Amino acid sequence: MKSISTHILDISRGKPAANVPVKLAYLQGGTFSDVAAGTTDADGRVRDWQFTMAAGTYRIRFEIAGYFESLNEKCFYPYVEIVFHVDNAGQHYHVPLLLSAFGYSTYRGS
Repeated sequence: MKSISTHILDISRGKPAANVPVKLAYLQGGTFSDVAAGTTDADGRVRDWQFTMAAGTYRIRFEIAGYFESLNEKCFYPYVEIVFHVDNAGQHYHVPLLLSAFGYSTYRGS
């Protein structure tokens, strides 16, 4: 199945970030609209988003403040938004988030 997937790795702990709410939105007419939502599992992954994939611009929003609160840790970024473009709706796009309380990074995964 061709789709978009994501996961979060807490690089300060070397472990997946579980129980993080995540939303996927699609840009149309200058406005993002949510097309799927989920919560990361014990492996830090959101699995089986159900939506019709099309070429265009997407945004994944990770609500990370609650994750760090559950660890009794302050964080600088209450959420992270990653905006990316899908050229070919027939391909799989994996967008991981590498996370710590005071920084983050991302890349196009496989």
